[in-house]
Amino acid sequence: MIFMRSSVAGAIAAGVVALFGVSTVLAQSSAYPNKPMRWVVPYAAGGGTDVIARPIANKLGEVLGQPVIYDNRGGGSGLIAGEFVARSAPDGYTFLVAANNTNVFATLFFDKVPFDPVKDFAPITNFAVLPNILVANTRFPVKSVAELVTYAKANPGKLNAASSGSGSGGHLAQVVLAQMAGYKFVHVPFKGAGPAANALLAGDCDVLFSNTGVFLPHIKAGKLRVLGVAGNKRLTVLPDAPLFSEIGFPGLEVTSFYGLMAPAGTPAAIIRMQRDALVKIVHSPDTLARFAADGAYAIGNTPEQFAEELRVEVARWSKVIKENNIKAD
Repeated sequence: MIFMRSSVAGAIAAGVVALFGVSTVLAQSSAYPNKPMRWVVPYAAGGGTDVIARPIANKLGEVLGQPVIYDNRGGGSGLIAGEFVARSAPDGYTFLVAANNTNVFATLFFDKVPFDPVKDFAPITNFAVLPNILVANTRFPVKSVAELVTYAKANPGKLNAASSGSGSGGHLAQVVLAQMAGYKFVHVPFKGAGPAANALLAGDCDVLFSNTGVFLPHIKAGKLRVLGVAGNKRLTVLPDAPLFSEIGFPGLEVTSFYGLMAPAGTPAAIIRMQRDALVKIVHSPDTLARFAADGAYAIGNTPEQFAEELRVEVARWSKVIKENNIKAD
């Protein structure tokens, strides 16, 4: 593969190219990339991953002068997409849109995983994280987390907490909150956040943890009430919603992340070029505004920082899963 032959391309690899100048420089060179790149997504089209990642992929195609093929490969709890990328050539043309399922929960819930989430991938950067928020149907007689805890303790076995599936981030968030507060709940798993939200709206369940995008229209319509945000800073789109750390539950942070990884062995210069371009895109004004509207926090960290985040998350959730004998759907 022809790569980084000119001094200009070397400057790109060092990350010294402005966001909107990269495509012009590369157009004058035969250096990488010289054909379309593929982003493999571990979820079906139309979900929260698409909301965050697809516009970034489109912008990256403009910046690097080659289109990004957005390849949704849902199913298998993310294992199908993960295996495809892990076994792809490390040539800078196939990438994994990394998420909780593929790079945190894969080895925690399954005995046989067709890839190693650490050894088989080269982290590039984490685009963004979306904190889970806890919401209740407005007909449910609680208006705060404190009132929820009081209700659950006074009515053992009556609090029905929905989730998008056993072992999902929302399920784990509810488990941690219940442990910290000292109450029990009835877990009602659904096959996805959409069905769970519909059950909550119908009054079939009382509370649900999930990402902001699942709830926002219903919150604005007054059909759902926000009780708390499991993040580290308040959301611009829900400025009055308290963080759990502000209401007596420090450390209760449960988020979904979306980033990019390449197959292990991908040249370091390609990793740097991709990372530098992506960070500029993630922190551009239009992306920041879109993230804020979706209830996301922009990240754009280094490969080393991204790898360390994943290590911490795996260790954290391994303990919770084992202590509570949680099994994935």
